[in-house]
Amino acid sequence: MGRRGVAIVGIAVALAAAAGLLAHPRGAAVPAAAGRAGSQEAQDDGQLAAQRVDAFVQAVSRGFGSPAKPTKQPANGWVGSRLLSSNTDDWEPAVATDPKAPYVYLLTTRYGVVPPGCTSHCPTPFIALTTSSDGGSTFGPQAPLCLCLGVKAQYDPVIEVVPDTGAVYAALLNGDRHNGFSTSFTKSTDHGRTWSAPVHVFGNVAWTDKPEIVTSASGKDVYVSWNGPQGGDLYVGQSHDYGATWTQQQLSDSKRYYYAYDGRVLADGTVVFSESSLQYSGSKAVEGEVWHHAVISRDGGATWEDRVVAKVPVGENCVADGCKPDFYIGQTSVASDAPGHLVFAYEGPTTDLGPQRVYVASSSDSGRTWSAGTPLSVAGEDATGPRLASYGGTLRLWYMQTAGGDDADAWNVWYRSSSDGGVTWSAPVRISDAPAGATGYVGANGFAEVYGDYGEIAVTSAGKTFATWGEGFSYTGPGGTWFNVQR
Repeated sequence: MGRRGVAIVGIAVALAAAAGLLAHPRGAAVPAAAGRAGSQEAQDDGQLAAQRVDAFVQAVSRGFGSPAKPTKQPANGWVGSRLLSSNTDDWEPAVATDPKAPYVYLLTTRYGVVPPGCTSHCPTPFIALTTSSDGGSTFGPQAPLCLCLGVKAQYDPVIEVVPDTGAVYAALLNGDRHNGFSTSFTKSTDHGRTWSAPVHVFGNVAWTDKPEIVTSASGKDVYVSWNGPQGGDLYVGQSHDYGATWTQQQLSDSKRYYYAYDGRVLADGTVVFSESSLQYSGSKAVEGEVWHHAVISRDGGATWEDRVVAKVPVGENCVADGCKPDFYIGQTSVASDAPGHLVFAYEGPTTDLGPQRVYVASSSDSGRTWSAGTPLSVAGEDATGPRLASYGGTLRLWYMQTAGGDDADAWNVWYRSSSDGGVTWSAPVRISDAPAGATGYVGANGFAEVYGDYGEIAVTSAGKTFATWGEGFSYTGPGGTWFNVQR
């Protein structure tokens, strides 16, 4: 990048130092609170935030920011993976598609620059939004989801389209001096051009983390799951007036630390969140087992069931630069491909601290009972981040997997589909198909590191799968948001 880019990075460094940003290992910022969100965790995360900006500055000085080389040999049936922005440090993307119109909404957490048009009291990182009106073939300019002046930082974006109306609902963590890092809800009724003022789903609390949002077909009933404000207890907030007002329920009170990753509202109004729970030894190491949960309400949020789908050993520690041991552990997804039939994807090893495989389990009674998991990824490789979607009775899945066993610095994204409820699956297709040298972190065998705690999958109104994920040099970064779409 030229001098202008370096100057912008310098501004970002100054803003980060002034704001005292804290980057939680699952994407959220953390104050000095109980348990894993304690003072030592906050100190560690403050150091990571500074390291991430520093890594971006150093990468820029080495030429980071040059346009990525295009995919020359895209995966069969796919357009080819594309980088959202080559000259920014983008982490943890989210995507939503309109089932009745060709709109695609793509979010990412953007480090290293201030929001366009903002000169003072700007959030950094901020959530950048870009919209496609042609099914993901082209995208418009990237703009802040919420400029939110006075907010220190934004994390953990999630987004959904209301099926009946096309309205767009989003949740994110807004960090300001009044509400800490509290989950906020905002919506758009004009295809993402303008957004409502953010509403806190949990009022004036110091900290929440890892929100996941789902909506009924009409958009009247909205549910958000998160953890915090005390440790990792599981909460669900709900609104029955299109997101205007919210009530909250605490669903756990234990030493287990919950993370929401996906959710659905079924045709009969049943709400299902896919979650995992971990138990920490101190602030970093995970002990015991990882539990994978389907958290279900069958009465509009009045009562909730916590169904444990699987219990697995703790997977491999992440040892990449800046990484915490739990980075690859405990991710889940859920989809429904027929009335009463659910499919749940999760990850886990066969032995403690071994390489994880991706599994799918199914339920034919709306989540009351679950089958044993069937492995889909390669034995001996480490796998993480399964993401499920359904369309017209078919299931679509992507996951990340290491390449070559001993090549710890190579990951790829693989796609599979099922047309029989998850009994059998198509052969895996590698959809992270950028050529070696595309950005500096893409090599001959794959990309260097997973960048972000999650990516997402969606299906366009034309029935095409849209997948998005993060790639980077290391956990510290920098990296970028990538996506691919079926032809």
